[in-house]
Amino acid sequence: MAQFDRAYTDNLLTYLAASPTPYHAVAEAAALLDKGGFRQLSETAAWDAQPGGQYVIRGGALVAWYLPEDAEPSRPFRIIGSHTDSPNLRVKPVPDTGMLGWRQVAVEVYGGPLYNSWLDRDLGLAGRLVLRDGSERLVRVDRPLLRVPQLAIHLDRGVNGDGVKLNPQMHLTPVWGLGEPDEGELIEFVAQELGIAADDVLGWDLMLHDVAPPAYLGRDRELIAAPRLDNLLSVHASVTALLAAVEATTSGNAAGDGPIPMLAAMDHEENGSVSTTGAAGPFLESVLERVVEARGGGVDARARAYAGSVMASSDLAHAVHPNYPEKHDSGHRPLANGGPVLKVNVNQRYATDGATRAVWARACEAADVPWQTFVSRNDQPCGSTIGPIASSRLGIATFDIGVPALSMHSIRELCGADDPWRLTAALAAFLRLN
Repeated sequence: MAQFDRAYTDNLLTYLAASPTPYHAVAEAAALLDKGGFRQLSETAAWDAQPGGQYVIRGGALVAWYLPEDAEPSRPFRIIGSHTDSPNLRVKPVPDTGMLGWRQVAVEVYGGPLYNSWLDRDLGLAGRLVLRDGSERLVRVDRPLLRVPQLAIHLDRGVNGDGVKLNPQMHLTPVWGLGEPDEGELIEFVAQELGIAADDVLGWDLMLHDVAPPAYLGRDRELIAAPRLDNLLSVHASVTALLAAVEATTSGNAAGDGPIPMLAAMDHEENGSVSTTGAAGPFLESVLERVVEARGGGVDARARAYAGSVMASSDLAHAVHPNYPEKHDSGHRPLANGGPVLKVNVNQRYATDGATRAVWARACEAADVPWQTFVSRNDQPCGSTIGPIASSRLGIATFDIGVPALSMHSIRELCGADDPWRLTAALAAFLRLN
């Protein structure tokens, strides 16, 4: 079996801590690609057929690929799909609010977070500001700034028996000081953090995050407790796998006639992927078309390339919970540190079928990595991810995979420390499969 690399997991924790928003996740991924010799392209510029590593950014999404020397237009792709967004609380357009002597920040629920996990946490603020000249600036306030306080048990005597009942409009508004709210004070504060004038800020996308850093957990430190494992674990894995596949190719350890390796880290998966940067939008399709057309390919070459391509859609998976084992199908109970999980649903909530299952099995065999399978109970609704969305839009064969974890959509999630590296090793092997 492939040897687990603790240094890899250390790097993953560093990436998670540095990426509280999709915009930061993309910037950090781009920095890793730059270090690996990739170059950034602009969507508004003409693209050529220059070989090598390239990437393009649109908002909170990134697509990167490595074009081999003399790759014909119909050369197929091996794509790793993931998403950069996580369920959280995001700042409303008119953010300054409060009552009864408390200054608060108005927030909107993004995606499907576990509301109660946001209670009594020290929260920071991060995102992007759009300035008057059209430029963008990333901001990250990584210190305790806001808090959503829970109602004391003395005023909610039934809470332990009945559970926490939260109305997202009434009960999730964080406090960040005392006194009366002052219009414009939040944006003025954020602008001061960057040393710019608040009047220059015309737009923003700001969101809250837990300032507690990712950490190893357990007696033997065999677990990871961290925010945004769903799905920045997969984004980090896809970048690392792409760089490893490129290194193997350029060092002469892989065939030069292999497929074109690519990663697609999309935004807005947590609310359906319907956006200009989501998997249901045109971004990935546009990049694929331009990569083919830059080498002189037309409709026929593109169709042939897609027909020979395969996508691995990587998102978090459900590990069996020791306190709720009945929530899993008895024959499909993934274990933490048991290896990455192949996700299957015959109703196409996941895109895996028998043919793509075989591709995944070959990749894990090549990487010497163990793997597991997840299927929902027949009486339990199944989640989904970008796999079925991207595959149905592009017509590219796809399978869904992920690292098994607990507390999915909590402000802090839990997984095994071995599995992220195993996922990356299998994905790097997948990118090289003919």
